[in-house]
Amino acid sequence: MSRPVLLVIAHGSRDPRHAATVHALVREARAQRPGLRVETSFLDFNVPGPLGVLESLAAEGVRDVVALPLLLTRAFHAKADIPAVLRQAPSSLRVHRADVLGPSPLLLTALDRRLYEAGLTPADKPTTGVVLASAGSTDPEAIAVIADIAREWRHTGWCAVRPAFASASLPRTEDAVRALRALGCARVAVAPYVLAPGRLPDRIAAGAAEADVLSGVLGPAPEVARVLIERYEEASAGALAALGA
Repeated sequence: MSRPVLLVIAHGSRDPRHAATVHALVREARAQRPGLRVETSFLDFNVPGPLGVLESLAAEGVRDVVALPLLLTRAFHAKADIPAVLRQAPSSLRVHRADVLGPSPLLLTALDRRLYEAGLTPADKPTTGVVLASAGSTDPEAIAVIADIAREWRHTGWCAVRPAFASASLPRTEDAVRALRALGCARVAVAPYVLAPGRLPDRIAAGAAEADVLSGVLGPAPEVARVLIERYEEASAGALAALGA
């Protein structure tokens, strides 16, 4: 079995910054694994779509593909939308599904990176409360994962970490900022737990108006690309084992 092609499946957005950031992340992943073929696709709003890429790969004679959801939690898109698309893949393809990116300790490191880029230092941790601001979901599993990540990140030295959500769930970013102020944190930072800019990240930024620091989206951070490669390798190893290679 030759090395499977990696097909990244991103969410997509009308905001052109979203696709640009996804492509930058894919370039970083390619740089970390020279020789690995990586194709990019989007569920909505942007092209190409995943089914079109799969059909093109099949026409080339590709046999094995690892489909990787460029998502941070296993919510509706990971559980329903992407499996529905993959079920339509050409029968000549063996499509192996990779897991979503989160949770991972590397993503916590990427969150720290973005906060330091925004002006904080490791010495600020004990006096800084952080809002872990995600897009939000109606899926209880996804919400629970964000809460777990906040608790884990708190143990790396931050004064406090509170989860918040831009949609579908509570609390909102601004409410979590106020809660950390009331807790007595000397400063409050908002860390978007999102991969690329768009409508919901903009809502997070608006909710951070009363915070002292707002970091950037995770984007093409090296740690995010490393997680992407790790998920690909895990799925590839599983495919080899299943085929008895």
